[in-house]
Amino acid sequence: MEEYILAIDQGTTSTRAILFDQNGQLCYMQQREFKQYFPHSGWVEHDAKEIWNSVVEVVQSLFTIYNIRSSQIKAIGITNQRETTVVWDKTTGEPVYHAIVWQSRQSQDICDQLIKDGYSPMIQDKTGLIINPYFSASKIRWILDHVENMNKDHLLFGTIDTWLIWKLTGGKVHATDYTNASRTLLYNIYDLKWDDDLLKLFDIPKTMLPEVKESSCIYGYSDETLLSGLHFRAPICGVAGDQQASLFGHTCFQSGDIKNTYGTGCFILMNTGEKPVVSHHGLLTTIAWGMNGQMTYALEGSVFIGGSVMQWLRDGLQLFAHVSETEAMAKSLDDNEGVYLVPAFVGLGTPYWDNDVRGTIFGLTRGTTRQHIVRAALESIAYQSRDVIEVMKKEAHLTLTHLSVDGGTTDNEFLMQYQSDLLNIDIMKPQVKETTALGAAYLAGLAIGFYESQEAIKSRHLISKTYHSQMDFQKALQYYQQWQKAIAATCLFK
Repeated sequence: MEEYILAIDQGTTSTRAILFDQNGQLCYMQQREFKQYFPHSGWVEHDAKEIWNSVVEVVQSLFTIYNIRSSQIKAIGITNQRETTVVWDKTTGEPVYHAIVWQSRQSQDICDQLIKDGYSPMIQDKTGLIINPYFSASKIRWILDHVENMNKDHLLFGTIDTWLIWKLTGGKVHATDYTNASRTLLYNIYDLKWDDDLLKLFDIPKTMLPEVKESSCIYGYSDETLLSGLHFRAPICGVAGDQQASLFGHTCFQSGDIKNTYGTGCFILMNTGEKPVVSHHGLLTTIAWGMNGQMTYALEGSVFIGGSVMQWLRDGLQLFAHVSETEAMAKSLDDNEGVYLVPAFVGLGTPYWDNDVRGTIFGLTRGTTRQHIVRAALESIAYQSRDVIEVMKKEAHLTLTHLSVDGGTTDNEFLMQYQSDLLNIDIMKPQVKETTALGAAYLAGLAIGFYESQEAIKSRHLISKTYHSQMDFQKALQYYQQWQKAIAATCLFK
């Protein structure tokens, strides 16, 4: 009878349960969306109980639809939307407030005050992060400040992985992994501990915080009584935040290996090895994973507007009916003819970090068509990705040989080829698209010997397509230099 690793991929808008076999192949998957709450402008919240229910639903339906026996599940891996914050009462098991999502800005005032008071250098020196409501600490502080009638001695905090581990184990285990801890703004990534200075600064009791464990080890066992009718007991032994799990799923095990997830935005992570690289140009220093007593670090950069620029062209400007049309539209032109689109709808991310600029289009003539606009939008995703990658190369002093990619926009062959041309390296698209869930499965499987080693995993890692650079290097450089001029002009116009 076939044996599997169950990966629970708890994302920002949906939850997936996926079964992977010993070759790392995706065998079965179930998915459920859940409700998004927007109580005020800039606020984004989830109901943690609804998230838990979605996990139960996808696991149960996976077993029922595909006639899977619980004995076939050898281990559970969890990957999750990072930074999203849950605070609950350990005696009742009830969240005291909605989960505050990573995107939410409701704790902006707390962060602004810390920046004003000059704490930015100290916090970055300890955490590798910048002060921003994106991370968990200010979200915890906001909940403690705004929720009444709660017994603060009974409170527990967790990112979504911690909440799911606690629920899956019937409240027996309160833990997280290094990758999620490193995104809280409370964890010292050098000393590998919750930092007393940061806890005091945010006024957060240490008793709320989970135990921090390796990304590949046994956390506990699922409680048989939780999933009705399944009598489901398996070790939970792989945990990582979604972007780190994706890096692991791409088998980016060596220093200098890099991946780009092309989604609504772009998340670019580079493995920098056993020592953290401190960024001076807006990158985040983070933990990639911790295994076998050894830490692996990463540099991370973000592109705010990636695939969402195509949604804007479709829904806002109505230039096409389906995003799938854009590949042919872009390929219908031999050149961009000087048209550049800078999609700074919410400012610019790495390496510019300018929240005040807004989107611009340059180079318009009477001959400009919707094909030119579409091509410029696709090119902008590649240009922004290069912006981040150039900074990574400079700060890590590493040479790239290839870029591993995943995400919905990788289906656009024009974009992938243009990215290869622009970077002058190979772009490698894996056979298994669900690299985030695969990374969690790999971490879980390694902990129990389901997968023998990282080397064995890498030997089985299959690439569905490789894009090789075809453009003359000088021509690609000219395109990029024009993009940099467009960026400079955009930053002036505000």
